[in-house]
Amino acid sequence: MIDIKQGAQEYFQKLLQQQEGDGLGLRIQVLQPGTPKADCDLQFCPEDMAQDDDVPVSFDAFTLFVAKSSVPWLDDALIDFETSAGGGQLTIKAPNIKGTAPASDAALEERVDWVIQSEINPRLASHGGVVSLETITEDKDVVLRFGGGCQGCGMADVTLKEGIEKTLLQEFPELRGILDATDHEQGVNPYYDK
Repeated sequence: MIDIKQGAQEYFQKLLQQQEGDGLGLRIQVLQPGTPKADCDLQFCPEDMAQDDDVPVSFDAFTLFVAKSSVPWLDDALIDFETSAGGGQLTIKAPNIKGTAPASDAALEERVDWVIQSEINPRLASHGGVVSLETITEDKDVVLRFGGGCQGCGMADVTLKEGIEKTLLQEFPELRGILDATDHEQGVNPYYDK
């Protein structure tokens, strides 16, 4: 399920020894599994505070409690600690937590949404923006809605045409185009008319 390298085990042992109280372990769970926002949450956990359905994994100096719902997402996960001149770095590599791309025969909406969530939104997030799939029309136009820093942004049209549209049309040549359903001005919907 999850492999904790010796360096990480020693690091955790030192941290746990610095804490007060006996019976202190660690607990890991995956937050928002199967999405591009998936992340691992690793915290100190007294044994009596572990959830009833947690899966305990015993190591020489501590117990790691794995949230039951997170077990499938942590398959092939690895926790390591690399020492450096500045101290060191703890890394958690969990290759399955974000899920997997839909199969090539999955519905077009599902495949387009995967590309939006896994490729486009991480780029937009660096500017505080996000885009979501509204629908795909019968004419194969993708209708998107901007949010966050992109809603009302004067560069939204450039982002749509030069970034999002190029990415989606390259990935899905069967699409005709991309439309913006965002109300960039109050009470007005200037980009898309149903």
